[in-house]
Amino acid sequence: MTENEKNARIFKAFCDANRWKILGLLQSGEKCACKLLEELNIGQPTLSHHMKILCDAEIVVGRKEGKWTYYSFNSEGIERAKELLNQITTVTDSIPRSCNE
Repeated sequence: MTENEKNARIFKAFCDANRWKILGLLQSGEKCACKLLEELNIGQPTLSHHMKILCDAEIVVGRKEGKWTYYSFNSEGIERAKELLNQITTVTDSIPRSCNE
């Protein structure tokens, strides 16, 4: 996987309304998958899909306890996403070119 593909995976994690809601729920701290399911209007397989995307992007981490998984923010992954957004939105010094060149 290229660096651009890895970076795109991070931002893909933010591009879904259900994942956005999950992230909002995690703002108050670690949540059990059962609590996330109570708050969302989705089934367990759909939650698993969304959590895989968030975990693969390293935005969220999960820890197993018994039959349940508890999810929380991954501080290193969050910082990486912030850095990437800052990098990609920073204008660099370059020679401007007109559209006719």
